[in-house]
Amino acid sequence: MTEPHSDPRVYFAAERTMLAWLRTGIAIMAFGFVVARFGLFLRLILAQTGEPPGRGLSPFVGAALVVLGVVATAGGAVQFQRFCRTLSPSERPPNARPGFTLGISWTLVLVGTAMVLMLSV
Repeated sequence: MTEPHSDPRVYFAAERTMLAWLRTGIAIMAFGFVVARFGLFLRLILAQTGEPPGRGLSPFVGAALVVLGVVATAGGAVQFQRFCRTLSPSERPPNARPGFTLGISWTLVLVGTAMVLMLSV
């Protein structure tokens, strides 16, 4: 007797959840970058008016938001990786390639980490 195939919708639901975490992480990182660069814009405006520009909190808040986006992306990737390890080959849809999604996720984690380093200088 052959082993019954599981429902492929379970895998696809996990993949959609992973992509939602990825999208959320990208959005938080982008917002953090904008917050950090807005502080630079304010310092330029203050410099033109003749007031001494201060450092302000925006670079730190922006970097913290980028770190939060990196954590969200990495957390989603780790959870998806754990789920994929629990599936047997017969439970995966034939064309499922979790490595591609995970590769993009880990690449974005590296890009976000580079952004944090750039913002903190």
